[in-house]
Amino acid sequence: MGETTVLIVDDESAVTDVYAAHLQDEYDVRTAYSGSEALEELDDDVDAVLLDRRMPGMSGDEVLEHIREEGYDCRVAMVTAVDPDFDILDMGFDEYVVKPVSRDDLYDTVEQLLTYSTYDDTFQEYFSLVSKRAALETSKSRSALETNEEYQKLTDEIEELETNLDDAVGDLEEDEFGALFRMPEPDLDSMDSPSQP
Repeated sequence: MGETTVLIVDDESAVTDVYAAHLQDEYDVRTAYSGSEALEELDDDVDAVLLDRRMPGMSGDEVLEHIREEGYDCRVAMVTAVDPDFDILDMGFDEYVVKPVSRDDLYDTVEQLLTYSTYDDTFQEYFSLVSKRAALETSKSRSALETNEEYQKLTDEIEELETNLDDAVGDLEEDEFGALFRMPEPDLDSMDSPSQP
């Protein structure tokens, strides 16, 4: 068992237990089958949280809000069957992963969260915003993105952070930086071409 603690939260106990079985050889794993159980399991030892969105009682969104309001220093991935919509722009997660999720996906997600935690707050904010942009760009059309004011604000924030972090980002090896984002950004220009539906 490693020193890294991962909390898995999903109201489907079979899903939670499978995730735990996949990860328990590499990490100290805690499980919670509801939002309220998640709050009981949360403490300063938790490094990463894999959190379902739709749960009866306290939703994953509410658990995430509690984590951020209470100031827990853990990284959070939403692992959910809910396709990303524009409401994710107001959420404080670090990664958004759509089910079904393989063993490798789970491991990669946790490792990515742990990588994020090694950077300072400004980088963490940048990674979170880019993750949101990538999630939306895989689920929304170009026209839907271009006409959404909140998405435009998101891209402006990313550009501003990129300017501020330009030197630091430049110091990262290209493959290291690219590995931080599993979801490739689509070529939006090509989506506008006549050959596209």
